[in-house]
Amino acid sequence: MKIALIGYGKMGRMIEEIALSRGHEIVCIIDVDNQEDFDSPQFQSADVAIEFTAPHVAYGNYLKAFSHNVKVVSGSTGWLKEHGDDVRRMCSEGGQTLFWSSNFSLGVTVFRAVNRYLARIMNRFDNYRPTLEEVHHIHKLDHPSGTAITLAEELVKEVDRIDGWEFGQLTQPDGTVEGTDTVAANQLRVDSIRRGEVPGIHSIKWDSDADQITITHDAHSRRGFALGAVLAAEYTAQHKGLLTMDDLFQF
Repeated sequence: MKIALIGYGKMGRMIEEIALSRGHEIVCIIDVDNQEDFDSPQFQSADVAIEFTAPHVAYGNYLKAFSHNVKVVSGSTGWLKEHGDDVRRMCSEGGQTLFWSSNFSLGVTVFRAVNRYLARIMNRFDNYRPTLEEVHHIHKLDHPSGTAITLAEELVKEVDRIDGWEFGQLTQPDGTVEGTDTVAANQLRVDSIRRGEVPGIHSIKWDSDADQITITHDAHSRRGFALGAVLAAEYTAQHKGLLTMDDLFQF
């Protein structure tokens, strides 16, 4: 399979390493200093482009790839609220293909399934109140994480007494805390912590007067995300439309 890389930071380099080890070819690498290569024959020859960049440029990258009918796998977050409808329309009516996930880790995909299943059980027990916490490295600028938002939205769908989620507290690398630990009873509180070089920890707690149930996914490195992105690219090369990890792994 011929792969183009959009974004060549730590994730891009790790994706390149894994793709090559699985027998794929990297035909084009696009970063901030060679945007004109979107129009190159090399990019246009790609079966799939894998995109890991910043939220404010992701949507534009999709448009550039789609203009050459190149399928895209993307882990960039932050564009859905403003451009989600446009992307869905391009994939459903315009014949384009985007595989998007806030997190490509197989472990996180399993964790999401466990979260949904546990939420369905806990929907019966009003004495338990859920909260969600995510921990990431100090270089991560957005909060909460895209994965935390996905987990929160999936939990809210399963629990009748929870109508939505609200951001609670942000703990900065120096220990200072911003925000609030108090949200309405019908809202799921989502907290963020920025610490060291943590690849990503997501925990969901169900607390009652009697006890507490906690589920956690703790990423040891970014390698699991990179492998998942390559697996997604292999799947995307053979499929069309708007795709997610739920299509790749059906639990």
